[in-house]
Amino acid sequence: MLVYKIFRTPEMEAFMKVGRTAGAPVDLADGYVHLSTSKQVAETLSRHFVGEPGLWLLALETDTLSDLKWEPSRGGDLFPHLYRELMAADVLWSREIPLGPQGHEIGELE
Repeated sequence: MLVYKIFRTPEMEAFMKVGRTAGAPVDLADGYVHLSTSKQVAETLSRHFVGEPGLWLLALETDTLSDLKWEPSRGGDLFPHLYRELMAADVLWSREIPLGPQGHEIGELE
């Protein structure tokens, strides 16, 4: 199963430069890397990144992620949380998320 991480451009650039990251500021504050399923990405974007340009979507395969836990979050939904650094080797693919007139355009996932 694929799960996704959203980064701002400076976070993505730092990640690509070093090849690992403990995550964005919210991840550092919470002690784990916040991830989303394909069904959760749009809501994550609308709650935490509304109108924000310069975003990146990274796809990760759950079968290869050690220290991944599924924990209840908003509305009781289970969200994937990574309790270790995110490594460049974890990323299957990444792409920019365009910001269009109707909001972020994520296209088809999975």
